[in-house]
Amino acid sequence: MLNIRYRENTSTWPGFVDLFSNLVIILIFLLIMFVFLWTTTSVFNKQSGARTVAELRAEAAENAQTIEQMRADEQEARRLLIAARNELITLDNDRAELINELNETDLSLTDLATAYEEKIADLTQQLNQANLDKAQIATLEQERAKLTDEMSAQRAELSEQMAKLQAALDAAEEKSRNQEIEYLEMSDRLNKALADKVAELNQMSQYQSAFYRAIKEAVGDRTTVRADGDRFIISSDILFASGSYTLSPDGKKQLQLIANVIKDFENKIPSDIDWIIRVDGHTDKKMVIPGTRAYRNNMQLSFLRATAVTNELVADGVSKRRLLPSGFGDMYPVELGNTPADLQKNRRIELQLTNR
Repeated sequence: MLNIRYRENTSTWPGFVDLFSNLVIILIFLLIMFVFLWTTTSVFNKQSGARTVAELRAEAAENAQTIEQMRADEQEARRLLIAARNELITLDNDRAELINELNETDLSLTDLATAYEEKIADLTQQLNQANLDKAQIATLEQERAKLTDEMSAQRAELSEQMAKLQAALDAAEEKSRNQEIEYLEMSDRLNKALADKVAELNQMSQYQSAFYRAIKEAVGDRTTVRADGDRFIISSDILFASGSYTLSPDGKKQLQLIANVIKDFENKIPSDIDWIIRVDGHTDKKMVIPGTRAYRNNMQLSFLRATAVTNELVADGVSKRRLLPSGFGDMYPVELGNTPADLQKNRRIELQLTNR
């Protein structure tokens, strides 16, 4: 930063001019006194009086001329000194203005220097940022190269996978064509089998109706045996004592009547119909009495009762391969209440003629 200082000086020219003028006046006065004294001395000199007076007059005239010249010089000197003083005043004013301009210039230079320093700092920061960006660019370039290598490897792997998938697709298409042929063949066989099954079901439906009518005629109007849709329901209370799976004598008689009907239908139903009679055992929801050794729960009790009915029918002459016992415990009640009548209805054996 430019810093210019000037020393304040007080102008001495006006005092010098006054002093010089006084000195000139004193010098003229002394010169006049010297001439006067010398002239007086010469006048009183008897030997050279006349000659001296003439010389003194000449010298006085010459001195007067000299004095006039000196006065003129004095006036010229005064004029020059006044002009010089005015010029000095002008120069002093110019110097003050110059100092103000220099001060303003100093301030401007200070601001300019500050601006340049800020710009240099900004450029330095930009340079540092450029160096940082350059380092980042180098890092990014390395990452790009790495990603390029990874993409190349992945592209090669994907190409290999695509080749494998294409081969698998070709094989799948070939397999699909073969399966389509097999499907058509199986569809034909299935349609034929469904047609045969429908015909069989139609025949079975006819025999089911005849079977239920025959059983109803065989058991008569007993309230312990009733039809329910496609099945006959026999109350367990007529077949077994409470908590038992041993058939009662009255229960055996009921099963004898039903066995005769089944044996009759074994001869009526054509041999190409594969039919069975499901024997399903059901109980109420009362829990098994703890400590019972024969079974642990209602599921086992229902199966034991269904097996006992099956064995009795076989003993009465029904083919064993036409019977299928199963137990469901209390899973499928026909009544949801808790009254004795509701519980009695849920304890049952169901007989259903169906295809295998």
